[in-house]
Amino acid sequence: METLNPQQLADEGQTEYQKKGYLSAARLYQAAAEGFLTSGDKFKAAELANNCSVAYLKGGDARAALEAVTGTEGVFASNADTKQQAMALGNQAAALEKLKRLDEAMTTYEKSAQLLKEAGEFELRAYVLQAMSTLLLRKRQYLEAYGTMREGIMGVKKPNFKQRLLKSLIQIPYNFLK
Repeated sequence: METLNPQQLADEGQTEYQKKGYLSAARLYQAAAEGFLTSGDKFKAAELANNCSVAYLKGGDARAALEAVTGTEGVFASNADTKQQAMALGNQAAALEKLKRLDEAMTTYEKSAQLLKEAGEFELRAYVLQAMSTLLLRKRQYLEAYGTMREGIMGVKKPNFKQRLLKSLIQIPYNFLK
């Protein structure tokens, strides 16, 4: 049997992910990450660990998702990659939310949103703020949820159709408050 190198494992993981074989993809991403780590490429290993986390989360294993992504934000921070650092924190927050560790999830989402704002990544920030808004709704903090959603959607520079529609709808109650 042929031994695959880390990049081949990552490619196989991507194929599985596209076929919605999330747990299989997660295992392949994890093996690829370990291979890159062994070869000294911490950055690529962290990227694949994040892919692994997303795949585990989509496959329903939030605990494995959190384990896979924990610590990767530090690798990205040490490489001055604010966008990747923020995305890693967003992945952590999503796993924490699935594990019902809601306060930790909110704090982690907030860190992610702040970093995305600093990086000028307003589209990605809108998704993080939307997740925060949903979490606030679950906690029955309705005004905070509205404000968070509004902040996210209004920050999108080039909204798609759905975002434009949401922008116009979310503006209605705001106009009454003026």
